[in-house]
Amino acid sequence: MGNTWLVVGLGNPGPGYSRNRHNIGYMVVEELASRVGSSFKTHKARALVAEGRLGIGGPKLILAKSLTFMNLTGGPTAALAKFFDVDADHVIAVHDEIDIPFDTIKLKLGGGEGGHNGLRDMSKTLGTKDYYRVRAGVGRPPGRQDAADHVLKDFSAPEAKELPFLIGDAADATELLITDGLVAAQQKFHGQVR
Repeated sequence: MGNTWLVVGLGNPGPGYSRNRHNIGYMVVEELASRVGSSFKTHKARALVAEGRLGIGGPKLILAKSLTFMNLTGGPTAALAKFFDVDADHVIAVHDEIDIPFDTIKLKLGGGEGGHNGLRDMSKTLGTKDYYRVRAGVGRPPGRQDAADHVLKDFSAPEAKELPFLIGDAADATELLITDGLVAAQQKFHGQVR
């Protein structure tokens, strides 16, 4: 199964969270599912899963949105990795990142979780930090606003106008990571200015 990738969009389930900054990961895997012509179905791993291929005969994608809350993303991720026989080096977490300006994409393999509880839970249940991350910048909270409050709020009106571009870029970055590797994706998206 070396050409199968598990792409987990981090977020919180339910309509009340659907447009939150914290749910950018869900939005990106929804875009990827649309691109491969697939729809999400409930999986026994407590997740919604869509399957498809990147092009004819291309890598197989398992796109997932956990049905647990963000801080418990690890259980469904580990269960899906086991079910589809995907090693951690073929797992990609797509998530919000407050330490990156809005409308910016960064990619990395492994490293710390930067206080992101969804990533912390994934690292714990996968037994490693060595999985890929596609980090969609949502910017730091204004003034003294708490980071948790910031990410659990919807994108501002100006951000909402640019949001489709951020989602598209993150989906493009995920595809390029899979087809051409981390360095190629970093070279294209790090420092990209719209």
